Amino acid sequence: MDYTQYLMLPQLLTLQQIQSKPEHPDELLFIIVHQASELWFKVLLHEMEQMAEAMEANDAPRAVSSITRINVLMNIVSQQLAALDTLPPQRFAQFRGYLGTSSGSQSDQFRAIEARSGLRDEHFLQVIREHGQPPALVQKALDAPLMQDQFLALVERAGLTLEQVYTEHEHSALAQLAEGLLAYEQQFAQWRFLHVQLVERIIGPQTGGTGGTLGAKYLNRTLQNRFFPALWAVRAKFYGAAR
Repeated sequence: MDYTQYLMLPQLLTLQQIQSKPEHPDELLFIIVHQASELWFKVLLHEMEQMAEAMEANDAPRAVSSITRINVLMNIVSQQLAALDTLPPQRFAQFRGYLGTSSGSQSDQFRAIEARSGLRDEHFLQVIREHGQPPALVQKALDAPLMQDQFLALVERAGLTLEQVYTEHEHSALAQLAEGLLAYEQQFAQWRFLHVQLVERIIGPQTGGTGGTLGAKYLNRTLQNRFFPALWAVRAKFYGAAR
């Protein structure tokens, strides 16, 4: 077993199938950025499962290790979008038609990450179900407990309230996990914001997305989503108590 065999490089490097004719020089970049995102999504979902198992096992330190890695991965996913900032809109327009009905909204892994993180509102469910029953991967995430519920249950089993985690155990693994979850939500929101800016930069704020989606209009709406409202609300309690 050598490096090439272990990573299955011959197969991996043939997965970038250019659709434009004649071949557009920017399409390879477009494909690789999105394929790489899907690979990182796969690792994110794996780490989310690891963190969920740790919380169910009352292993807060292991859950902290998982959320730390998740946040590093989210930063990678966000930063690689910068590669597409080098794609001028007029050049994307030259091969956009070859994408057919392709749209990032069709990513089962990304939808699963959203659902696993905490999106369960009616609008999100409508988006998921507009093309029929949710894919198996997304349904599995919808059936799983919310991250926030798992964390709050972990705190309760420790005989604490969320306020006590912050005031009496601020250096504990539970406090680190709480802050790690909030950092994850911020990282995710940053990814959304950068994605909105990228879409607006390439196709404009009013243009529909590929595959008949709403493009930047829909993405802007998603910036208001919250995964961990309880972790944000506890901050308001501290502020009110200090007044």
